[in-house]
Parts: sequence; C-alpha cells; structure tokens
Amino acid sequence: MLSNLKSQIPNSQVGEYQCLADLNLYDSPACTRLATQAACGRHLQVTSNHQNSAVEVYLCEDDYPGWVSLADLSLLQPASVLYQAKSFSEFDIKKLLPEAIAFTQKAMQQSNYYLWGGTVGPNYDCSGLMQAAFVSVGIWLPRDAYQQEDFTQAIAIANLEPGDLVFFGTPEKATHVGLYLGDKSYIHSSGQNQGRNGIGIDILSEQGDAVSQSYYQQLRGAGRVIQSYKPRRA
Repeated sequence: MLSNLKSQIPNSQVGEYQCLADLNLYDSPACTRLATQAACGRHLQVTSNHQNSAVEVYLCEDDYPGWVSLADLSLLQPASVLYQAKSFSEFDIKKLLPEAIAFTQKAMQQSNYYLWGGTVGPNYDCSGLMQAAFVSVGIWLPRDAYQQEDFTQAIAIANLEPGDLVFFGTPEKATHVGLYLGDKSYIHSSGQNQGRNGIGIDILSEQGDAVSQSYYQQLRGAGRVIQSYKPRRA
C-alpha cells in the first residue's frame, strides 16, 4: 500500500495543507491516543513519513508534530497561501489580554470536560485552553505546558497580573498551566483524578478547597506572554 499511497490519496503528498474541518492529530501511527487537535483553517505540513494507517505531519503555527489518519486526509486541502507568523509588541499583547481572559470564561460556561490533547472547544486540556485563548486574539503560544513556560518571560508570583500564566508540576518540569485572573485566582482545565474534569477557577493559596490546595503544592512559577510564537521549522 505504501508504494501506491500517493496515487491513491493525493493529499498525502509532501507539502503544506489547510484543514477543512477540525482535525485530530495522534501521537503514533496507530491513531489511538490524541496528541493535539487542529481547528478548521490551521496549516500543517505533511512529511514524507507515510505509514499504512497514517501520515506524519507537523502544525505550522506551533511546530507541533503528530499523525493524521489516512481516513482524515480528505479534510485537508493544499494551502493556497503559505502560513506566515504575525508579530505583536508587548503593548499590543497587553491590550488583548482581557479578550483572552474572556475567552476562557465563556468556555467555562459551556458544558465541557477535560480532554487530553484537546485544543478545540468545548473540551480542552490545560495548555490547549491557554493556546486557544491566546489564539482567539491572534497570538500563538507553543502547545504544551512546559513549552509555554519556556516561551514566556518568567516573573515572580508576587508580580502576577491578569493574563499571566501560572505553572504547576514537579521540580523538573511544568505539567500544568492556568491563566491568572487577579485576586489570587486562576482559570484552568483540570483532569478528573486531580481537578474538576473541565474548566474551573481555583486560587493560589493553602486556604482553598482540596483541588486548589493540591495544585498550590505543585506551584512552580509564573510567566508573562510578551510575544507570539514564530515557527522554527524550515
């Protein structure tokens, strides 16, 4: 099948494509575990790595890799215009933060649950919600929490302002992220085992409920978004 893949499925040819609908990307050719999602209109690069059931791709806006099922290749069309990242000044970003915050609060009002790999509403994972919120105002963040931590400008917890990101995890790595709202509160999408199985608001304090306390014990630090991500892949 591999030798005839391109002739059978033209969209599997190497090149840049756009999504005609929301698309799931998986973490292996088996396509059993979600890695991330691509909203309708996103750009992705189809690579030369074609397997029996899937094609390896990476998303152009954030360089994130994944696998697209052959059954979903019909949801791609060749990009008529190649993706080009936009630049934002720190001042521009600061003006847009209230809209990014409003996005998360609106998302919380919809019925939702925590979805590992989710970046397309109504169901998100933690970093997927952060990425979607900033993308709603045109600003791109990297995909995962640890990548977002590296990308942002580190700030002290005492200097948090609404729109900053708050990171949680182990001493070695950020594994969770939320968006600071002010007054020691932050909004995030948390899981079922440790969290609220969806989007909720918690506080940065030992005085909160069990969920807030659990995350507060894993607090790593905070970061400020001062730029929009620019792809590094050629």
